[in-house]
Amino acid sequence: MNAIRVFVPSDSAARSVGADAVAEAISREADTRGANVAITRTGSRGLYWLEPLVEVEIAGERVGYGPVAPGDVADLFKVGFLTGGEHALCTGPVANIPFLEKQTRITFARCGVTDPLDLADYEAHGGLTGLKAAAELAPESIVEAVTASGLRGRGGAGFPTGIKWKTVLGAKAEQKYICCNADEGDSGTYADRMILESDPFGLIEGMIIAGMAVGATEGFVYIRSEYPQAISTMRAAIHAMEGKGLLGANILESGRDFHLTVRRGAGSYICGEESAMLDSLEGKRGMVRAKPPIPAIAGLFGQPTVVNNVLSLAAVPDILGQGPDAYAALGTGRSRGTQAFQLAGDIKRGGLVETAFGVTLRELIEEYGGGTRSGRKVRAVQVGGPLGAYIPASGLDVEMDYEALASAGAMLGHGGIVVFNDTVDMARQAEFAMEFCAEESCGKCTPCRVGAVRGAETVAKIRAGDNVEKNLKLLDDLCEVMVDGSLCAMGGLTPMPVRSAMQHFPEDFRRAETGAKP
Repeated sequence: MNAIRVFVPSDSAARSVGADAVAEAISREADTRGANVAITRTGSRGLYWLEPLVEVEIAGERVGYGPVAPGDVADLFKVGFLTGGEHALCTGPVANIPFLEKQTRITFARCGVTDPLDLADYEAHGGLTGLKAAAELAPESIVEAVTASGLRGRGGAGFPTGIKWKTVLGAKAEQKYICCNADEGDSGTYADRMILESDPFGLIEGMIIAGMAVGATEGFVYIRSEYPQAISTMRAAIHAMEGKGLLGANILESGRDFHLTVRRGAGSYICGEESAMLDSLEGKRGMVRAKPPIPAIAGLFGQPTVVNNVLSLAAVPDILGQGPDAYAALGTGRSRGTQAFQLAGDIKRGGLVETAFGVTLRELIEEYGGGTRSGRKVRAVQVGGPLGAYIPASGLDVEMDYEALASAGAMLGHGGIVVFNDTVDMARQAEFAMEFCAEESCGKCTPCRVGAVRGAETVAKIRAGDNVEKNLKLLDDLCEVMVDGSLCAMGGLTPMPVRSAMQHFPEDFRRAETGAKP
């Protein structure tokens, strides 16, 4: 009799709420009852309000139970969960959970489905298709495919990936590099970590294809130091692919070489900026570089370098495997393909939503997220990390794409969405933005280094009711200087949350004058 397959997530978020203990409890209970069970540790599907989400394969379909605690396991066995028995924790077929069913999963299709370090499982679920296709193409053809797909950078200014690759391809140099920026530090974001821990082979495959496209033979994955499991998983995945001849010399007998190394981040938010990351990779303190030259011309060790983030590179295998037209058919306007939106804050169903560009912020919060967990009204939503704008409840119908958000005075960033209810003090949030910048600034340019400190002081005075009108004008002037004079987005974007809070929630900056309560 074949063993019944049970799947328990092993990514760090699921483990933080007891997934390891649940897996052990299932194994013990199965042994006690003489049940023939095979437990596979997968990554996470990103349905974090249901973690640990245990899945049982029944007639080729996975039935879910969650969130499961170790104390629930004996009861699950009693009701026959191995054969789909009814229980209060049963979600039914996992693929039919509305949160997941409505998504368009491409980059995250294998997350929570496969064993992250099983190459055969990876290939059985569509892995290596893109790499095999790329191995038969000339570098120019690979770059053309990525360009035609409309893929843009998933984390910064949304620069077209194909144009960046074309620049590096055309650069003359004996050595070129591919650098993956996995220094995911924005509040409310976890998409990079999910890929690193749940589908590392997909990212590696994308980086190999990038190397083939531009003539780079060396690659680095720069992972934030706070992600120890992601670091160990990526290193194990690299070792596995090297063992199968998929990484290293003469990949797939294509005559092309590509070597990949994982580097632990230096624990600085600013290293999420590409040039600061390159300095850190070179063994220096992470400091923003003045541009030009851009990294595509003079990047790592002064050589032409592709710098993309995890989501951009992980999307590449599907583009090569399925063709650029299929990817470009998704989305809207100049925002093509899918985006990973990460729901956090006061949200009932926190988790990752991958869907085509064009979904509205309201749909993400109300339909996917189920509204606030507290039951209170939404007052503000910050999109794009700690430097992103605050969007008021009246603006939730904005479409989630690069241009629509820019028109609304906001940015997509890494797709993080943090929901605040009606108890939030937006003047305090503005103060926090300045404090955050002061703490995380690399210190190279004065507008960021000094401006953030003065900004935090000025907001504190406003909140205390000290010469409010004058200090509001001073704060706005200071924001303008930071936008115009900062070397990078750290100082240049810090005014975005501050100004949006001032624009949409002016009453919060006058509480000390009016005596109003938060």
